[in-house]
Amino acid sequence: MRIPVAGVIKWVVVVAVFLVTFYVISQVFELKMDSNLGSIFARSALDTPVHTITKPPRYKCGITKLCPEKHFAFKMASGAANVVGPKICFDDVVLMSGVKNNVGRGINTALVNGKTGQVIETQFHDLWGSDVAPFIDFIKKIDEGTIVLMATYDDGATKLNDEARKIISELGSSSISSLAFRDNWVFVGGKGIKTKSPFEQHIKNNKDTNKYEGWPEVVEMEGCVPQKLD
Repeated sequence: MRIPVAGVIKWVVVVAVFLVTFYVISQVFELKMDSNLGSIFARSALDTPVHTITKPPRYKCGITKLCPEKHFAFKMASGAANVVGPKICFDDVVLMSGVKNNVGRGINTALVNGKTGQVIETQFHDLWGSDVAPFIDFIKKIDEGTIVLMATYDDGATKLNDEARKIISELGSSSISSLAFRDNWVFVGGKGIKTKSPFEQHIKNNKDTNKYEGWPEVVEMEGCVPQKLD
C-alpha cells in the first residue's frame, strides 16, 4: 500500500510542531521554577535571624559584675584541704596563690594601700605548728587605712589566742571568735574600720558535711571594696 507523500509531510509537520511547542513550554516552566525557587531561598535567607556570638564582658579579677567608681574589685578563695593553696586577687592582680608560691598552711594575709590599691605586703603564718607571736606582731603593725585580706589554708586556728582574735575582730571580722580547727575562712577588712565588714565567709569543719576527708569545702568570695578617700 502506498502512502501519499502529502500525508507523510503533514504528519511530520504536526510532530515537529508538537515537539517544538513542548520544548518551548518546558523551558519557560523551568525558568519560572528557577525564578520562584530563587525568590523563596532569598526570602528565607532574609527571614532567618542572624545569631552573633557575643562574649560576656570580663571584669577585674574575673568577678561577675562591674565595680562602681572608687571601688576595688577582689576575688579570693580559701585553701582546699591541705592540697591546694588559697588565692587572693585584688584590682585584677593576683597577690597570693599556689602558682606564685607565696602561700602556706595557716592564715595567708595580703595588705593593700586603701587609697592606691597597691600591694604593701603578703605573708602567711603557720598557726598549727608554729608560735602565734610573729603573727600577732605582724597584724599589730598594720597601718591605718590599710585593706586587709585573709584566707585560711589547712588549719588557721589551732594557735590563735584571744589577743590575735581581738586584733582581727578590730579589723572588722565577725567570725574570727568562732574560727576553729580546719575551718575554712576568707575575710576582707581594714585597719581603722568603724563597723563590721560585710566581706567574710566561714565554713565549719564538720565530719558530717565535709567535702574532703577532714576538711570542709573551699569557701570563695568576691566583691567591691570602697577606696579610702580621706
